[in-house]
Amino acid sequence: MVELAFSILAADFAHLADEIAAAERGGGTIVHVDVMDGHFVPNITFGPPVVKAVRKVTKLPLDCHLMIENPDAYIPEFAAAGADMISVHQEVCRHLHRSLQLIADHGMKPGVVINPGTPVDSLIEVLPMVHHVLVMSVNPGFGGQKFLPFSLEKMAYLAELRHEMELNFRIEVDGGVAHDTVGSVVEAGAEMLVAGSAIFGPGGAEANGKSFLAAAREAEARMDEEDEHEHSHG
Repeated sequence: MVELAFSILAADFAHLADEIAAAERGGGTIVHVDVMDGHFVPNITFGPPVVKAVRKVTKLPLDCHLMIENPDAYIPEFAAAGADMISVHQEVCRHLHRSLQLIADHGMKPGVVINPGTPVDSLIEVLPMVHHVLVMSVNPGFGGQKFLPFSLEKMAYLAELRHEMELNFRIEVDGGVAHDTVGSVVEAGAEMLVAGSAIFGPGGAEANGKSFLAAAREAEARMDEEDEHEHSHG
């Protein structure tokens, strides 16, 4: 089931509660929080206090994407602030298994993230323990970047591995996912779709969320039809 994880990085921070409510009305089911430290990525965004504030205004799961140098040091704080899911970068975790275990030990769903230059194969050992794998389809640090098409192959490969390894982790995508790219990411296997500028841009989050999800569901329906077609001619 495809879900919209709306990224509050693109929202109007002065009216964050209203923006979140509008994105919820538009069909968003996950709040995606981009945590950046100015070290691992060239930007500084939110910390645990913002997560705590957001927790009070929504019942939706909070999906915290830690683009930070030393995630282990902050995992307990994000848990205390009310995060439901935490994803950490393969590139920054020297002991990736341990970091993911720490997230789970704090009662949150662990996710692992790979940048555009990082191969999927670097995750094989941890796939059995993650709730989701986040494929970055831009280089992290800023919103509003152009989608990198080669990331589609990584999503498709993850979907294949999931099937082969008989696992049920979810595939998340973040970066340049908008009305024009959402169909291709869904067809590649992504189910948790992170979108920021496409949702909080002109037109408003409610209307944008609805049209974004409609495009995603169309792609899902096309895939189901193709599957049925293959089975009936198999």
